[in-house]
Amino acid sequence: MNGNKNIVELGKILGYSLFIMLAFVGFTKFGIPLVIPEAPPVEEKITGAMTKEQFVAMGDKIFHGKGTCLLCHSPVGGRAPLLDGVVSRAPARIADARYKGKAKTAEEYIRESMMDPSAFVVAGFGKPGSNDSVSPMPQINKGSIGLSDVEINSVIAYFQSSGGVAVTVPLPTGAAPAPAAGAEAAAPKPAANAAEAFNKFGCVTCHKVPGVEEGGDLGPDLTKLAGAAGSRKPGLSGESYIIESILTPNAYVVKGFDPDVMPQDLGDQVSMTEMKMIVNALLGKK
Repeated sequence: MNGNKNIVELGKILGYSLFIMLAFVGFTKFGIPLVIPEAPPVEEKITGAMTKEQFVAMGDKIFHGKGTCLLCHSPVGGRAPLLDGVVSRAPARIADARYKGKAKTAEEYIRESMMDPSAFVVAGFGKPGSNDSVSPMPQINKGSIGLSDVEINSVIAYFQSSGGVAVTVPLPTGAAPAPAAGAEAAAPKPAANAAEAFNKFGCVTCHKVPGVEEGGDLGPDLTKLAGAAGSRKPGLSGESYIIESILTPNAYVVKGFDPDVMPQDLGDQVSMTEMKMIVNALLGKK
């Protein structure tokens, strides 16, 4: 009699375990929405055929897009100083006793701030412990952002124009390339590996990540996440926690960091294949 009862109980346990396994598989396959990534940022096609107004508009587009400037230079989070009026403030910054750069004009100061951010760090915005002598901002002409000289000039032109002063940067030269007959826009190219994905989606702008030498510290260091992800949020495995952090960044914010800094729409850009590569890399899997 007891044997039959034990068999029934064992059957219940096995049935419940099978149900949990099937539910998890169903969620991972159908519960997480399929998202299609946008094309990665590319160098803007800026030529001598552009007018000054078009050049300024291109700088506006880069500032609000490929340059990822608003990830930090935004009222939300307060990670970096606002850039409204930066042209008019430049002379005072150059004259400041803490200034370490070589700029003589506002144009030179803005360019230097992009390529050598630590030449002058606005008080209160330096790396912790550096006494505002080292900037957390990456060099935007290198790494994952990698703006060209002409793209940087267009952003400066945008700042100058919006600041109500004359555009002094050299305008681009060269003829506009002729479009190929019947050419169609190339399909978005997915990242081939985790390192490419980290760069494609700008992760290294704010984080140190596995397999990529350059990285920022505006967000948590992700090189050590493998050992902490599983205990970061009760009830979530390491894999689930990382997926949630990508799709819904504000669901859990690491102590010492601000909400709303990480893009809220990253889940609309990353494919599931890229998501899996990122998650595996952060968990230390091959």
